Amino acid sequence: MKAVMVMFDSLNRHMLPPYGADWVHAPNFARLAALSTTYDNCYVGSMPCMPARRELHTGRHNFLHRSWGPLEPFDDSMPEILKQHGVYTHLVSDHQHYWEDGGATYHGRYNTWEFFRGQEGDAWRGQVADPEPPEDLHSNRNDLWRQDWVNRAHMETEDKHPQTLTFDAGLEFLRVNRAQDNWFVQIETFDPHEPFFSHKSYKDLYPHDYQGPHFDWPDYTKVTETEEQTAHARFEYAALLSMCDNSLGRVLDAMDAYGLWDDTLLIVCTDHGLLLGEKGWWGKLVQPWYNELSNIPLFVWDPRRPAHAGSRHSGLVQTIDIAPTMLEFFGLEPTPDMQGRPLGEATDGALGEVPLRTSAVFGMFGGHVNITDGRWVYMRSCHDATNQPLYEHTLMPTHGRGRFSPAELADAELAEPFDFTKGVRTLRVPATTAPGFDPSRFGALLYDLADDPGQERPVVDDDVELRMIRLLVEQLRDGDAPPDQYERLGLPPTPEAVTTAHLQAAAHRRQPRQSAALEHAPRAEEFPEGRLGLRTPLAVLLSDPVAVEAVRRFVPGITDSELLTVRTSVSLLQLAAATGRPDRDQLTALANELARLFPRS
Repeated sequence: MKAVMVMFDSLNRHMLPPYGADWVHAPNFARLAALSTTYDNCYVGSMPCMPARRELHTGRHNFLHRSWGPLEPFDDSMPEILKQHGVYTHLVSDHQHYWEDGGATYHGRYNTWEFFRGQEGDAWRGQVADPEPPEDLHSNRNDLWRQDWVNRAHMETEDKHPQTLTFDAGLEFLRVNRAQDNWFVQIETFDPHEPFFSHKSYKDLYPHDYQGPHFDWPDYTKVTETEEQTAHARFEYAALLSMCDNSLGRVLDAMDAYGLWDDTLLIVCTDHGLLLGEKGWWGKLVQPWYNELSNIPLFVWDPRRPAHAGSRHSGLVQTIDIAPTMLEFFGLEPTPDMQGRPLGEATDGALGEVPLRTSAVFGMFGGHVNITDGRWVYMRSCHDATNQPLYEHTLMPTHGRGRFSPAELADAELAEPFDFTKGVRTLRVPATTAPGFDPSRFGALLYDLADDPGQERPVVDDDVELRMIRLLVEQLRDGDAPPDQYERLGLPPTPEAVTTAHLQAAAHRRQPRQSAALEHAPRAEEFPEGRLGLRTPLAVLLSDPVAVEAVRRFVPGITDSELLTVRTSVSLLQLAAATGRPDRDQLTALANELARLFPRS
């Protein structure tokens, strides 16, 4: 038996022809759907990138205990289990986060791996002189943005693009090992994650008249661009998606050429989606995890079930089901700590469906905790704006691109073991979320997908909310969530203890939330050149390029990390709450605060 997994990053289900997109050029995804089972209700679990990959290895949710981080010493790893049982495992990827501090334990679980450089500001090509990019709408001109332009100079043709090189390597593995048995290859590209960098042949698939600045890398913020600029960014994403489709077609061609359909499992998946202006937002992380982000595409070909080719499955499945599916295919049992189940259990011997679960929980560390039963989606907000208590539970204290600081670890203590840590106690480290990240400003949200599939109209229904809260508490208990999560979310420890006192949706719709300013985020033209507006929370201001430039004028040479400090300054947040035109005293106070934070100013 053999298995191939093709994984894309930030692959939008709503941009794929098998899920209804009629303007995106992706014939190979349509071809794949005709050959496989297409899952209509696949949901993420833990997000974003590396938390999703930890689920892919371990078959269990991790976002309630840990943010972005490596595999832990007590984690089960599906590729490693396969390796230990004689299945050769190989990873080919251009996903640079695997080789950073917060992902450094993943690739070593495979027998062998290959890595291709250059995606999204990967610290690849060394160049002291600044690159000379065209005028660019990307407002967060940080070190990643600079390095990305350095790297792009070395990808002038498609054959040098890291996505192409990744699929070249995956196809070479198939060619060399096609006659062998007992292997698993994971072909994983960072695309179509931003920046949406592709080549002319793919851009030509989407002709449109655009005369504006370069724009293929939106910030994670409210849409402030013009309609023309917004449409252009979507076309840039579509062009990169079409390049991904071409790469997928190469894998399908190899499956044909080498006769692999008879004995090879094929899974095509992603970690999450990406907002491309829907609901007035770009990206992810800041806003709740709407369905554009959390309801993801999944395609599975199982050679043991050929009658299912071209079928669709409507039952709830999740990322945590992929590891048990892979183990079961090679005749291995899921480990006791895995919450997922083999996808084969979701079908009977004919074309019917067997539900794997009645509800699915998903979210990001420190954000909303969400539950769906397939029709309703309930997004539970933190209890108040402090978003506390919140703790990291880890034995691997690293963030995405760095280590925990001594200050972060100063108050760490040992926690009691969880049911999945194999008797091991973890560090319990006080955690804070990123500046500008406040789930309470959105409040609790309840959506009826039958009536409102686009999640445009949150509803208030106490009976449904009570039922969804009870389902959520059940999931928290099943996942052995830490006590701080119950307190942060304002929830009791048992479903039986849920009462009307725990309802949030109605109260949050009645009360003005901090999100009011975010729902009407100002456009750049509302900030006259040279003036720092104080009409909205500073987190909004600092998502706007003109406002950022105003701060930079106060503090020449301010770094991006220092800008994050500005965002979290209590004094500045108080100033930002002022209304009306800022007077001389307000501007003086702002200048003094910046001078205090950064003496060189």
